[in-house]
Amino acid sequence: MMPSALIADDEPLLASHLASRLQALWPTLQLVATVHNGLDAVAALAQHQPDFAFLDIRMPGLTGLQVAAAAGRTRVVFVTAYDEYALAAFSAAAVDYLTKPVDDARLALCVARLQQSVRPDVDLAALLAQLQRPATQTLSWLSVGLADTTRLIALDEVVYFEASNKYTDVVTASERHLIRTSLKELLPQLAPDRFAQVHRGLIVNLTAVAKIQRDLLGRQFIHLKQRSEVLPVSRSFAAQFRQM
Repeated sequence: MMPSALIADDEPLLASHLASRLQALWPTLQLVATVHNGLDAVAALAQHQPDFAFLDIRMPGLTGLQVAAAAGRTRVVFVTAYDEYALAAFSAAAVDYLTKPVDDARLALCVARLQQSVRPDVDLAALLAQLQRPATQTLSWLSVGLADTTRLIALDEVVYFEASNKYTDVVTASERHLIRTSLKELLPQLAPDRFAQVHRGLIVNLTAVAKIQRDLLGRQFIHLKQRSEVLPVSRSFAAQFRQM
């Protein structure tokens, strides 16, 4: 019997990309369902009882971890855009996982592991508790997608972060990348002596600031050393720059 799998991801393009790469790397794998929320994922698991399930961690309705609790004998692979702290939790729990954007080399390694008969025992409750625990260390780098590759960007390279719906733009001196982490989630993981929130939608690397300019109305604007855009400082965050 051919092995079977389902994919659950709330972003149709990413789900479609993963499906096409799986077909290329594992031609005998039968894709029985592609769904875009946690509730549909649980229903698809019950209906098809696939051998494998590729579950996005963050989905409407139910998270990938909640869906995995109903997976039964289905072997789960979590697909995630979590940061390095959370990935360490996945590794410690011996969980199969893929990071977004998924690259062929990492997917091929995952496929090879799934084709083995050994199924790791996973304590989902312990993993969930670990993921919900605040990180004890600040981030030192970020993983971002660039074409068909995954790149590491040192935090020192980041000029500022800008909110983009539920995502965040990571802006360096010459590039702009999108990560699937909100500013609210990102801020506690940044060194407070290096990064400051200056607006509801902006976090700035203080070492990248050239000057703070005030207009006649008392509004503050940040001029950067390596980029031409001027960033606004909202009144609720203005106090931290009064001595600059």
